[in-house]
Amino acid sequence: MFESLGDRLQNVIHKVKGYGKITEDNIAEMMREIRLALLEADVNYKVVKEFTTTVKEKALGEEVQNSIKPGDLFVKIVQDELTELLGGESASLNTTGNPAILILVGLQGSGKTTTIGKLANLLRKKHSKKPLLVACDVYRPAAIDQLRQIGKQLNIEVYEEGKKNPCEISKNAVNYAKENGYDYVLIDTAGRLHIDDELMTELENMKDAVNPQEILLVIDSMMGQDAINVITGFNDKLPLTGVILTKLDGDTRGGVALSVRHLTNIPIKFIGVSEKMDGLDYFDPKRMAGRILGMGDIVSLVEKATEAIDEKEAEKTAKRMQQGKFDLEDFLSTMKQMKKLGPLENLLKLIPGAKKMGLNNVKIDPKQMAHVEAIVLSMTPKERRNPDIIKASRKTRIAKGSGTSVQEVNKLLQQFDQMKKMMKQMSNGNFKMPF
Repeated sequence: MFESLGDRLQNVIHKVKGYGKITEDNIAEMMREIRLALLEADVNYKVVKEFTTTVKEKALGEEVQNSIKPGDLFVKIVQDELTELLGGESASLNTTGNPAILILVGLQGSGKTTTIGKLANLLRKKHSKKPLLVACDVYRPAAIDQLRQIGKQLNIEVYEEGKKNPCEISKNAVNYAKENGYDYVLIDTAGRLHIDDELMTELENMKDAVNPQEILLVIDSMMGQDAINVITGFNDKLPLTGVILTKLDGDTRGGVALSVRHLTNIPIKFIGVSEKMDGLDYFDPKRMAGRILGMGDIVSLVEKATEAIDEKEAEKTAKRMQQGKFDLEDFLSTMKQMKKLGPLENLLKLIPGAKKMGLNNVKIDPKQMAHVEAIVLSMTPKERRNPDIIKASRKTRIAKGSGTSVQEVNKLLQQFDQMKKMMKQMSNGNFKMPF
């Protein structure tokens, strides 16, 4: 997300850091580049104008003029203004109800039904609470079946009454949730191709029937600036409490995220970052601004690791590394832990300075990772613990068992041997960078 915008802004910042002093002349050139970068990212032109005017005024202020490193202060100004544009502070979810009731609304094709499953999964994982999914989209063919399949995949119950009145279904679902100890009720509503009176009346009636804590609008970020009109249209009839932007991982521009809060005053609460059922994250303006400017997001990286990695298993592996006892059993265990973190290329982008190290465009073929795992799984436990015993006949058997070639088996063993040597050097304090 924001790849092209991030690249453009980082190039501007790199130039500014080379200036000994910020002047009217050089700041005008920088502002022109920033303006173009934002417009190309599909940020609303009013937002662009206000943003660049504010940055210019602050960059030419007395504090920057007298700063020892005006370039560094300029970076802080841009980051602060980007953070403000994205909403300033992260907007928390209102979960005061017992149960907390969340209604998800949106147009057809925004990914609403999939998103409600992702949100239920996130709330369960982050807060150890019990969510109930409610099927109130009684118009779209197979909508109830889709939600039922999502519930089955996540092992989360789905409340449904077929194609009855959606308001009655939602009221009955809330009563069911109270009787059965559910913490959250997430209601999936019908989408439409456009905003119409019939849809809005039904949603207003549902709101009055269940009195929700949150009414969240699901928006496809690839809609661009049309998203602002959709948000405004819904909010005019229904008091929206937040926005969920989907498919942000597939939109390298992301301009709608930089325009929503400023133009509608409705906070972005969640963003879709992948198609998987764990591909929904809380939206944090400060962290997002840092990622756009190439500063990474170590906090998110640590959070993902904390959620996915078994601490005791990680400590055990670390000790074996230090003792030089790391084997292919440990390697397999580490691979399984890493897979829980999601696509590795997405994690690399969270590292500060990822672009400078060439990590922002790294492509890791999941098929290649699967081949490596298949090779290790085709070994016997004895072979994994003692890779030195793997000779010609064993290599042939492992290659056949994993559906790979002897060359691939050799390559893995060589890479593992090099990795072990590097670990030994590091544990002895003799490791030197190879450049």
